[in-house]
Amino acid sequence: MKSPIRTEEEKRRIKKQLSELIADMNCSEEGKNLIRKAFEFANNAHNGVRRKSGELYIFHPLAVASIVVKIMELDENAVCAALLHDVVEDTNSTVSDIRFSFNSKIADLVENLTKISVMVDRTGSKQAENFKKILLTLSTDETTILIKIADRLHNMRTLDSMTERKQFKIASETFFLYAPLAERLGFYEIKSELEDLSLKYREPAAYEDIKKKIEQKELEDESFIKTFVEPIELKLREAEIEYHVDSRFKSVYSIWNKIQNKHIPFEEIYDLFAIRIVFTPKKGLPERTQCWFIYSMITEIYRPKLDRLRDWVGTPKANGYEALHCTVMGTGGIWVEVQIRTERMNEIAEKGIAAHRKYKKDANVKDDFDNWMQQVRESLANAEENAEEFVDRFKNNLLYSEIYVFTPKGEQFMLPKGSTALDFAYAVHSEVGHHAAAAKVNSAFRPLSYVLKSADQVEIITVKTQKPKKEWLEYAFTPKAKSLIKSTLRSDIKDHGKKGKSLIDLKLEELGIQPSTRTYNKLAAAYGQHNTEELFSNVGAGLLELENFNKILRENTPTKIVRYLGIGLRKKKKTSDKTNEQSSGKINPQQTYILAEDNKLSYEIAECCKPIPGDEIITFLDENNDASVVVHKKICIVATQLAAKHGDRIVDAQWNVHKILSFLAVLEMRGIDRIGILKELTDIVATQLNVNTRKLNIESHDGIFEGYMELYVHDLDDLNILIEKVQTIRGMYHVQRSEKSEI
Repeated sequence: MKSPIRTEEEKRRIKKQLSELIADMNCSEEGKNLIRKAFEFANNAHNGVRRKSGELYIFHPLAVASIVVKIMELDENAVCAALLHDVVEDTNSTVSDIRFSFNSKIADLVENLTKISVMVDRTGSKQAENFKKILLTLSTDETTILIKIADRLHNMRTLDSMTERKQFKIASETFFLYAPLAERLGFYEIKSELEDLSLKYREPAAYEDIKKKIEQKELEDESFIKTFVEPIELKLREAEIEYHVDSRFKSVYSIWNKIQNKHIPFEEIYDLFAIRIVFTPKKGLPERTQCWFIYSMITEIYRPKLDRLRDWVGTPKANGYEALHCTVMGTGGIWVEVQIRTERMNEIAEKGIAAHRKYKKDANVKDDFDNWMQQVRESLANAEENAEEFVDRFKNNLLYSEIYVFTPKGEQFMLPKGSTALDFAYAVHSEVGHHAAAAKVNSAFRPLSYVLKSADQVEIITVKTQKPKKEWLEYAFTPKAKSLIKSTLRSDIKDHGKKGKSLIDLKLEELGIQPSTRTYNKLAAAYGQHNTEELFSNVGAGLLELENFNKILRENTPTKIVRYLGIGLRKKKKTSDKTNEQSSGKINPQQTYILAEDNKLSYEIAECCKPIPGDEIITFLDENNDASVVVHKKICIVATQLAAKHGDRIVDAQWNVHKILSFLAVLEMRGIDRIGILKELTDIVATQLNVNTRKLNIESHDGIFEGYMELYVHDLDDLNILIEKVQTIRGMYHVQRSEKSEI
């Protein structure tokens, strides 16, 4: 919105923030002048523009630039790009204007940061296309993505002014991609804040509840932390070690995640906070040795929990993170996590990739972070698939845990968790992969499909006559392996294309059908190919079986092609034609709908989370039926992924009172076994509460029973009453709703 008048207070704030930004920069006066120039350019371009919150727009690029400086410690070119990052998208300025006024580096960064305004791949979502464009910049320069993360962090900090629907969409995107990226690039504080803010808008009640409990616990545990730290500090001083100690509670999201995964209340989480010891290492001794020395001092005072020891000093994480983590028991039986780091390690943990580059001793020697970046570039080089497949592959293969495996000579390789012996073969060398026949893992013969574990020693058995096979794609996990296999199988695309077209034409001739572009397009859509060239090539290479060929050709052509284009059978609606829209039964995502028993709105309950009336929900337009919606629980991970990639399909809907329809719910139960407990359970459920049970499975072992019950309830209130009643049964110590049945 436009409002050219600036208050005196706003002018003072702008001047102050710019001064602080310049003061925080560690660069030449020439660089600082470049930043002032970029600010003036952005300030003039955004003049009079305000955000939805009413705040002047210029405060946003100033805040993003501040994050880029204070947390990421990037150079003046990156700071200028942060100040200018929305200029091209939101004003009349162009990339050429920026290139003329500044330099090519700044212009390139701004161009990369400019969001996609036109959907390129109509088979995917606009959000996924945007993710793909951002991720592709990693192949040459990670600066773009760092500024994008800073932009997202400030947007999340100022999300309150958005509609609830928009909040959920942006929060889901953040949780799905930006938080994992921040962690992978070493910015743990940003990652934690993004996760917390995402939870705040996806599950506000749970977020506020945990936040209040943390604040209360901080007050209660202040004296405990002081008492816990005192003997450790005494030993550090006696050893003449320069140090400082910080204490911190786990993030709201990490606590919430533990509550969800372990099915325990807040009060039963034993490691709510951590103590961090950051010390100045003495010269002449390896940092790792000094970390273990401090560990030994701590474990002389407190008993360690050995299964919670994490040695990221000896084996740093792929993003460069180094620290020694241990969990020890303090007074009163309270477990405390202790993190031990040098100042260098601490800076890498806080400043991420910038500190990693700063402390790297030899630019020519690759470390784990460089190896990960190499995997990223190899993955990005194979960007043929549509945007959604691309983003999913990137996220699943490169944003999660890694394993370390070794050759018989002791050479170490880092691979994504889930990698197979075949992936290892291709990691060693493409020729080793192409001719791999089997593997010896820890001296035992294993097939190439064998999934490796960290610390495995692997030897690849090669045979000269061996060649990549189509079935290898079924168990190749890494992008590099898949890309090289496909490349070899499609070594002569032109020949494969000719062969594939001939095979298809022959099949059509047998059916008496004249080959045509329309028929080829129909087949490409039906077999999930991007175009006819890909169809011919994959058929010719033997990568695609022409299953159900006759049936596909008999089906209605327009339907198949339209659905393949990703727009279902939906026709573009005219906003003024409300009568036709209502009579057709099609859903308008901009309206609010009621999920009622009269079936005026067709809806389907998602199997992944099984929401019931009373749950916080999020609904999506059904991709196969634009007159129906699919209902998810708001916190469902599938819903988060859908919102992250298909935010335009979110439909505003809310429950109405349901007293006729019943919804399936699952109860998880554990307790002490005794005679008659099953009878009491069924009596409460069937007789007292008149609830219809679908399935019941109880198993008893060593005096303890556990089981699941599927039953039908009207709404969340009914379910909560049922849980309260069941909890009153003697010996029943755990009753809670389960997301899915284990029966």
